[in-house]
Amino acid sequence: MPDRPHVLLSAAMSVDGRIDDLGPQPLLLSDAADLDRVDEVRAGVDAILVGATTLRRDDPRLLVRSADRRAARVASGRAPDPIKVTLTGSGDLDPAARFFATGAGSKLVYAPTPAVVAARRAVGAVAEVVDAGEPLDLHRMLADLRSRGVARLMVEGGTAVHTLFLTSGVVDELHLVVAPFFVGDADAPRFVGPGRFPHGTGNRMRLADARPIGDLVLLRYLLDDAGV
Repeated sequence: MPDRPHVLLSAAMSVDGRIDDLGPQPLLLSDAADLDRVDEVRAGVDAILVGATTLRRDDPRLLVRSADRRAARVASGRAPDPIKVTLTGSGDLDPAARFFATGAGSKLVYAPTPAVVAARRAVGAVAEVVDAGEPLDLHRMLADLRSRGVARLMVEGGTAVHTLFLTSGVVDELHLVVAPFFVGDADAPRFVGPGRFPHGTGNRMRLADARPIGDLVLLRYLLDDAGV
């Protein structure tokens, strides 16, 4: 058995590389057709991961929306929704967030050792909190997910999480949607932040698919050198 899941990183960004603006509500970059595509991808994975900042800012549910896809998962012996996973550096999480309050599936919180107590105090009643080492060890976390039967993991952000996964060399596949928006604000969240790829070289990405979705474009890349 591989020692980590296949990691699929998914994001939508504006033409200037922003995944949100600074408004009070999340900027919706995807259209209905792309949201349905994302739902189809979600239905095909075992777990979905977002960072704690995304939980606080966007309050996502991370559920499969299509009744037919949920039924198909159940018919194949799986839960109707993938396992929900988040990372937190501080343990500052709201148990009333939709991540925890919706869906009957498992919720996992990975925290560095110093934040485990705070995380368990905050959300221990609604999620399993897992010690991921100090500093947080991404490879340890992925190995733990694989031991729980997670063969395919979908990573949906935000900036710090995208950067962490890419610079750690553990992304196998990238689904990047470019939306026809120009946010134009240097302080708006970016798709990724600064960081070095493994060995200081940068992972070569191979374009596997490029297709329009209305005014959007989906770019699907395979990362041939992802570490295993």
